[in-house]
Amino acid sequence: MLEGLMQHDHPLTLQHVLDRMGALYADSEVVTVREGGRSRATYAEVIERTGRLASGLASLGVGPGDRVATFSWNTQEHLEAYLAAPCMGAVLHTLNIRLFSEQLEYIVNHAEDRVVLVHASLAPAFAELLPRLPTVEHVIVAGDGDASALPDAIALEDLLGASEPGFAWPRLDDRMAAGLCYTSGTTGNPKGVLYSHRSNVLHALAQCLAISMGLRTEDRVLPVVPMFHANAWGLPYSSALVGADLVMPGPYLQAEPLADLIASERVTVAGAVPTIWMDLLRYADEHRPDLSSLRIVACGGSAVPLSLMRDFEERHGVPIVQAWGMTETSPLGSVAFPPPQEKCFQICLHRGLPYT
Repeated sequence: MLEGLMQHDHPLTLQHVLDRMGALYADSEVVTVREGGRSRATYAEVIERTGRLASGLASLGVGPGDRVATFSWNTQEHLEAYLAAPCMGAVLHTLNIRLFSEQLEYIVNHAEDRVVLVHASLAPAFAELLPRLPTVEHVIVAGDGDASALPDAIALEDLLGASEPGFAWPRLDDRMAAGLCYTSGTTGNPKGVLYSHRSNVLHALAQCLAISMGLRTEDRVLPVVPMFHANAWGLPYSSALVGADLVMPGPYLQAEPLADLIASERVTVAGAVPTIWMDLLRYADEHRPDLSSLRIVACGGSAVPLSLMRDFEERHGVPIVQAWGMTETSPLGSVAFPPPQEKCFQICLHRGLPYT
C-alpha cells in the first residue's frame, strides 16, 4: 500500500477545539442570562477558567476515565465543564434534570460519577438524590440560586480561586471516551451512550458544513436545546470550533425572554424542539419582536409541523428547518432543507403529487 504524506496521525481530540478558541477566537464571547441580568466572557476568559477548573478537578482526585457529571442549565459554567473534563482525560456525564429521581439515581450510580457540578437553582432537587449516590465524592455548585440545601458543596468560584491557571493538558488518544449521555430508552433502564473525542470533533466539523447548519465565525448561536441532552445537539462544540459567539439562556426558556434575547443579542442560529417555537410564534404574532437576525433555526426532537415553518417564514421571515438525530449519533443525523422550487415541482410530478 502506498501511504499518503499528509499529517493524518494528528489526534482529533477536544483539545483541538480548546486550542482554536484561544489561538484564533480569543475575542469571541459567551453571554449567559442570569438572575437580574446577563454576564459576558470572552473565549480567552473561558479558557483561563477552564484550565483552573481542570486543576481544581485534579485536586479533588479526578483522573483519566473518571466521570464528572453536570446537573445544570445552559450557562458559561456548563460550557467550561464541557471543555475541562474531557480535555483533562475525564468523561463529561450530562444528567437530564427532567428525569424522574429513580432514573437519575440509577444513571449516576451506573456511571459511577465521582464529582457533580450542580447549578445552584437545582440544589434542592439534587440534595434529595445525594444520600442515594454512594459514588459521588464531591459536589460543586455554580450559578444563581439558593444552594443551602447542599451545605457541604464546594462553591465553583472558590475552587477556581484556589486553583492554578495554565493546566498542563495531557496528550490524549482520540478514541478515548469524552462524554456520556443516557437515553431514556424504550424498555428497561436508561442506556448510556459513550462518545469519543473523535466522534465529538467529527460531529462538530460536520455541523459546520453548508449542507448541515453551516456554522461560521460571525454567527451568534443560541442553544435552547439543553446541554444536558445529547450535547445540546453539538452546538457548544461546533460554535467553539469556529469561534461563533454563544448565547446561553440559562433557565429562562419562556417565549418572552427568548424573544428578547434573540432581538437584543442579534442571534443568528438557534436550536430547540417544536413546542418552544410554537410558543415563540404565538408571542411573536402578538408582540412583533425583532427576529430578523435569525438566518437558520434547527428544530427537532419530534416532527416539525409544516404550518409552523410556513407561519414563521411568512409572518416573521424566520427560516425553520427540520433536523433529525439520536443520542447515539452525537446527535445530529440530518438536516432537511427544502429543495429548489423547480426541483420540488419535478419531485411532485414524478410521484404524482399535487404541487402548490
